Amino acid sequence: MSALTICQLEQKATLVRQLIIESLNRAGSGHSAGPLGMTDILVALYFNVLNIRPDQPDWEGRDLFVMSNGHYAPALYAVLAERGFFDQQELNNLRKLGSPLQGHPERQQVLGLETTSGPLGSGLSQASGMAYVLKYLQSKPHRFVYCTLGDGELDEGNIWEAVMFAAKYKLDQLIAIVDRNYIQIGGSTEEVMPLENLADKWTSFGWHVQEIDGHNMGSILNATSLARATEGQPSVIIAHTTPGKGVDFMESDYRWHGKAPNDEQTKQALIRLQSMDGKLEPC
Repeated sequence: MSALTICQLEQKATLVRQLIIESLNRAGSGHSAGPLGMTDILVALYFNVLNIRPDQPDWEGRDLFVMSNGHYAPALYAVLAERGFFDQQELNNLRKLGSPLQGHPERQQVLGLETTSGPLGSGLSQASGMAYVLKYLQSKPHRFVYCTLGDGELDEGNIWEAVMFAAKYKLDQLIAIVDRNYIQIGGSTEEVMPLENLADKWTSFGWHVQEIDGHNMGSILNATSLARATEGQPSVIIAHTTPGKGVDFMESDYRWHGKAPNDEQTKQALIRLQSMDGKLEPC
């Protein structure tokens, strides 16, 4: 498919947020804040950045995407459905017994997944291994590996082992994206385990670092383009986002990290998202 315009990407993101709210409400459990906050990034990746073929999910020339922050699965599932990997009706079965759409993504259950997510902190190691293979064993310089991470996830020590590994081997086909929303399940990231100065940390390990507004589609596209053009070092994009984006009573409230909306909250959330959609100019 041809790339979407900025306006079309923004409209798609609003639709995806509505799907997230509806699927979480039906499930009765799950994570709201992070998926809503990272929606713009996932929409930009899957509709304009990743070289993929939904009708050929295992196409050998595809880019690879690893969601290390697997509890953001509701957003990933909604985007995969919108992109055509599976029927949108399947979103009604989120987290239900026997459904392929579990609380964390399972590769063998869902088309379009490269890995199974579980313990936080493992995804960047998986992505680094993939990038190593593409660079040194298969010599395929035009394929890229993208890995999303939560900022609270950076408390995990094996993240930093992967950071060192990727820098040592100059894995310039690896692009990490950190969802810098400043919350985790126990409260503020800076109260639980301070991360700042986060950009300096990544730079000191030898990574190419960019910081962006994670809700600005133009910034997301420009940053991923620059990351792909960077040679000799892996790239990280620190994307500043608002958890619960688009639903004012969820925004920046860590209590929505691992909580699904009830029926009344769902009704109010959809009203706010539809209002947000109405403010967008026609494409």
